[in-house]
Amino acid sequence: MVMNGEKAGGEPGSGSEARASGRAPERHPAPVGLRERKKRLTYQAASDAAIAMFLERGFDKVSVAEVAAAAGISKPTLFRYFPAKEDLVLHRFADHEDESARVVAERPSDEGPLDALRRHLLDGLDRRDPVTGLCDVPEVLEFHRLLYGTPSLVARMYAYQGRSEAALARALGGGLPERLAAGQIIAVLRILALENWRRIDAGESADRVHASAVRAAEQAFVQLRAGLEPD
Repeated sequence: MVMNGEKAGGEPGSGSEARASGRAPERHPAPVGLRERKKRLTYQAASDAAIAMFLERGFDKVSVAEVAAAAGISKPTLFRYFPAKEDLVLHRFADHEDESARVVAERPSDEGPLDALRRHLLDGLDRRDPVTGLCDVPEVLEFHRLLYGTPSLVARMYAYQGRSEAALARALGGGLPERLAAGQIIAVLRILALENWRRIDAGESADRVHASAVRAAEQAFVQLRAGLEPD
């Protein structure tokens, strides 16, 4: 299991040179055509309309047909974009599915996976990234209440976390030890985020929670390292 500063399967070309110099390789998004832009706009419009309706009336009281009508598309078209009603909400996590895997893959060559993930988490806490649970922006709190207060959304979220775990396992090397490590890491990140959100939902501010959230993150990574990198 690759848990030290070495990388599994170094890639040739500019990416390797960037990592060797301590820089993450640059990501250049491919040009997006008109058709793809229209698809993305439709995708976003449908999700935005759905979440607004869910927040106003409750997830279970809004039908897929109502969402499609609000977005100006047919119900079959909506299902081509979102296979399940829950995906209208959870697609906001889509960009984060492989986030931990990307952090590991793009880390500097002299930095271990756990160090990279710890650094990334602490940076997210400093930025009040909603994914860390440490965000008291009213719109984010409303979204999280919708998410954690709807059993079908919580159940569906585990599928997203499963894909995060699989992506991280591949980035670590892909074997059974790496899959076990990925499972522990993703679980730790989930528990930390949920604890932060629970405290903020109970009325504490993100600024008040920040220091203890950092201490909890540090303790969690000490425990991870003791289990995954024993002396």
